[in-house]
Amino acid sequence: MSPLALAGLIFATMLGLMVVRVPIAIAMFVAGCFGYIYQVGLPPFFNNLNGLAFARFASYDLSVIPLFILMGNFATQGGISKALFQFASVVMARFKGGLAMAAVMASAAFGAICGSSIATAATITSVALPEMKRHGYSGRLATGTLAAGGTLGILIPPSVPLVIYAILTEQNIAKLFAAATIPGILAMLGYMIAIAIYVRVSPGHAPDHDHDADLPKMSLEALLGVLPIAVVFLVVFGGIYGGLFTPTEGAGVGVASTFVAALLKRELTLAKIKQCFLSTASASAMIFMIFIGADMMNSSLALTQVPAQLAAVIQSWNVAPVLVVSGILLFYVVLGAVMDELSMILLTIPIFFPVVMGLDFGMPSESVAIWFGIMVLMTVGFGLLAPPVGLNVYVVNGMAKGVPISESYKGVMPFLASDVVRTVLLLAFPSISLWLVQFVGR
Repeated sequence: MSPLALAGLIFATMLGLMVVRVPIAIAMFVAGCFGYIYQVGLPPFFNNLNGLAFARFASYDLSVIPLFILMGNFATQGGISKALFQFASVVMARFKGGLAMAAVMASAAFGAICGSSIATAATITSVALPEMKRHGYSGRLATGTLAAGGTLGILIPPSVPLVIYAILTEQNIAKLFAAATIPGILAMLGYMIAIAIYVRVSPGHAPDHDHDADLPKMSLEALLGVLPIAVVFLVVFGGIYGGLFTPTEGAGVGVASTFVAALLKRELTLAKIKQCFLSTASASAMIFMIFIGADMMNSSLALTQVPAQLAAVIQSWNVAPVLVVSGILLFYVVLGAVMDELSMILLTIPIFFPVVMGLDFGMPSESVAIWFGIMVLMTVGFGLLAPPVGLNVYVVNGMAKGVPISESYKGVMPFLASDVVRTVLLLAFPSISLWLVQFVGR
């Protein structure tokens, strides 16, 4: 069997197992085992398997993942999301579609201390959806907004997928966080503009005015409600970029700071603290299992030498590097229909990263690596919204009783259009992502 045919068979095996509902980590692991044994036999396979887990999990940098997840869980269980939405509602009350815009702002702010798209979508939905329904927002606009806003959980630092990309490509986490900041803000503003246009082009999906007597007014209590979140953000990222501690240490500081902030809200009970640790353990175990599955599959694909051959073939085409990256991003959009963002990154980055790094973009190699990471992060967000899967859409729709899933998919279309515009902009002008990186030391 030719290497290309074998690589195709390995991928087909993985997808076939996923179709019959085998968990993606196991599907990748089984497909990788099959390919590895076929190529080298059982003794080398067992020898590789013996050190696979240790080689991956001995990395100190991986500890940042459960820490950021725990930080998000403390924020979720501590009632911080309610204060964020109330403050954003006051700020945006004067605009048509203001509550929807407030939900986007709250998602962005919550994402700055969470790092998880699903957690951001579910948490802000629990707070914002009842208010949006009460004020007359359609199920289409409400669920579409909240599903799209949830993607800001991975676009605005800290971002678990971005941490994984940094580990896989051996890049500086702090620089990647800095590079994601402006694109994340652009994503938030783009979603708010999409709402402003949508409520005017399609009347009836939002009330003419949100600022009635039922909406909260600006007060000292509203300001104090968001103060702990602002302090946590400044302490964590100010410390990281100020050189006081590493991103891993910053994650630890963030966990402690968020825990204190949640205690001050007086909503964090002993049962909720226990739930925070259990949820963190469950999510971390899932991510680490995907790590093992992806490592096994990538080892198998590496033996076929197809990734190296692919890089050589693409370089021989002499096409513009930006077209190659565009093709890779389109592949991510398609792959997002069957895989989550973490699995896509773990499976494909070892294949695509060498290809991209072998192209001449007229930039230093570190800048190329950071820019490509941001482009990947922007694109995998498509899979969280676009049909036929759209995990964020399913999560939000499941919490919105009585709203057909088709309406939720229609609701995310304006936000997908905003994503396309932003992605093209970042693809054409890498300096947008890289501007803040120059201010971050090694």
